[in-house]
Amino acid sequence: MNETTPASLVALSAREAAARVAANTLAAEAVAAAFAERIAAREPVVQAWAHFDRDRALAEALAAPAGPLAGVTFGVKDVIDTVDMPTGYGSPVYAGYRPAWDAPIVALTRRLGGVVLGKTVSTEFAMASPGKTRNPHNPDHTPGGSSSGSCAAVAAGMAHVAFGTQTAGSIVRPASYCGVVGYKPSFGTLNRAGIKPLSDSLDHLGLITRDVRDAAFAAAALAERPALAEGSITGPLRVGLFRTSRWASAEPATRAALDRTVAAIEVAGGTVRELPVPDLFEQLYALFDAVMGWETPHTLAYERQVLGERISPVTLGFLDTLAKATRDQYDAALAVLKRRDAIVEELLDGCDVLITPAAPGEAPAGLGSTGDPVFNKPWTLLHAPALTVPAGVGPSGLPVGVQVVGRIGEDAHTLAAAASIEDALKARTS
Repeated sequence: MNETTPASLVALSAREAAARVAANTLAAEAVAAAFAERIAAREPVVQAWAHFDRDRALAEALAAPAGPLAGVTFGVKDVIDTVDMPTGYGSPVYAGYRPAWDAPIVALTRRLGGVVLGKTVSTEFAMASPGKTRNPHNPDHTPGGSSSGSCAAVAAGMAHVAFGTQTAGSIVRPASYCGVVGYKPSFGTLNRAGIKPLSDSLDHLGLITRDVRDAAFAAAALAERPALAEGSITGPLRVGLFRTSRWASAEPATRAALDRTVAAIEVAGGTVRELPVPDLFEQLYALFDAVMGWETPHTLAYERQVLGERISPVTLGFLDTLAKATRDQYDAALAVLKRRDAIVEELLDGCDVLITPAAPGEAPAGLGSTGDPVFNKPWTLLHAPALTVPAGVGPSGLPVGVQVVGRIGEDAHTLAAAASIEDALKARTS
């Protein structure tokens, strides 16, 4: 294959594209043009973009400064503010809204040379009402949500990196459904200003990429923490298999994916042991419901009280359900969560990371639901770093991932462990 064909340029990892642009052997605008061609080919079916303007994207690429992200293409979830593109927050009530500024993460991406191709589809307010996006592996199935467009765009080869947000399972779960890496960092690793909020205690900003090392590469630049891309594992990887208190919700596809992952880790020289599920773990679900239940209806008070007739019945119903949480339940949950670090340490039980389901199974058929975040809520609540690592396909031929979870603040180690697990899985299937 010609190394400068659009197909070959789109196939470059974010790391490879950045290295070639830095070495002056490739122009950032050529990369952007190749991705624009890919978008033209795949978007009619996948429908991942809420806004894409080819001319604007190519002009940005041409004017992009030199920097560590030069040559890297980005999709920005439509709950993240952009000054030069509409930000609709996934809702028709904000259609065409133009913020007065870029969210800091977008401004930083551009300052570091990254090219923002466009805005990716989100569910309404990053909640439960689906958008138009379809799973790129089978358009009759959901891509998941709420980071629907971001996961689908990366899976369809329409961007190197896309920003996602997660309050319950909105990065990890759709990444599993779409067969990509979804990285939810430790809470606060990436700047959340300029993002439509849902729950101040739970909202995470993260990245969707093709592989773990691209996630580490982009996060290291955007967090200004080079160590995120420099983590390493010394000695055999120690992994805990954690089935959770909701194991009954794991479908055969997810159970098989975990079995494949365990076998791959052991063949690669790592050790895996099953971890106990303490009674506290099931209690985390009630704590999650109390925190999101109190914070989200208050955060969206304007939309609920003033715009209620204009937002979707799904969103309104979800808010009404959340609003059943009381202030006393919320305060009690926050009191328990002061021990987050200790709780995570107990769950990992001496392992480097644990592996656990990323989603119940393959992407459900139909577009009326984005799936169940049952396996994501506790880790979001605990602020621990969590990644989806693709782990093969299920019986319907759709992707299935596993979730890798590490210690709070130890993202470099967690990313390195996840990359080792990814390598082991690829070696097993090659």
